[in-house]
Amino acid sequence: MSSAPSPKAVVLLSGGLDSTTTLAIAKRNGYVVHALSFRYGQRHAIELEAAQRIAERQGVAEHVIAEIDLGMFGGSALTSADLSVPRDAPTGDRIPVTYVPARNTVFLSFALGWAEVLEADDIFIGVNALDYSGYPDCRPEYLEAFERLANLATKRSTEGGQPLRVRAPLLHLSKREIIELGTRLGVDYALTTSCYDPGPAGDACGHCDACRLRLRGFAEAGLEDPAAYRDRPAVAR
Repeated sequence: MSSAPSPKAVVLLSGGLDSTTTLAIAKRNGYVVHALSFRYGQRHAIELEAAQRIAERQGVAEHVIAEIDLGMFGGSALTSADLSVPRDAPTGDRIPVTYVPARNTVFLSFALGWAEVLEADDIFIGVNALDYSGYPDCRPEYLEAFERLANLATKRSTEGGQPLRVRAPLLHLSKREIIELGTRLGVDYALTTSCYDPGPAGDACGHCDACRLRLRGFAEAGLEDPAAYRDRPAVAR
């Protein structure tokens, strides 16, 4: 008697800490992973080299890097040469300039199209609503709304197929908890990069939102961040 085939999942993989941990969770849960990354005009496109290393290390079934250009619209310090990535910016109520308009909606839409072709029931995304920069497309209500859209918009779901699920296993975890979980799963965080404004060799700036959140998470976990920094600030635990 043959066993049921392993379920397929599309995992959004940026090359960062959160998406890499999410990929490890999907693998632990028995999914055949199809990883999807994007070259979208981001100034930190060196993250795609990290994504390729991680996909190879994790043994994914397939890794696709989709080519799109959100830089044609600008509107974000990550895609526009006219805007600088803030350094050591205070946390406030305003959405920071590193927010890329509609980025997660675009990414999830690509993942949805691929999932339908693969007949995959699950899309994994590494968004987090605790230790994050306040982006509106990282909130639970956004993910719930996109999942509803996905199950209205696809041939498979409207013909009575299995509903598609958007999985965000890190949504309610702190950065410390994410790092602790990934460490237990054997994630090699030296392969990852989180910086919004890295140097030519990929060394992290140490002062953007992403670097500061990452450094604080490692400090709170009592671990040393293995990433290379050109200026590693002291972080209180």
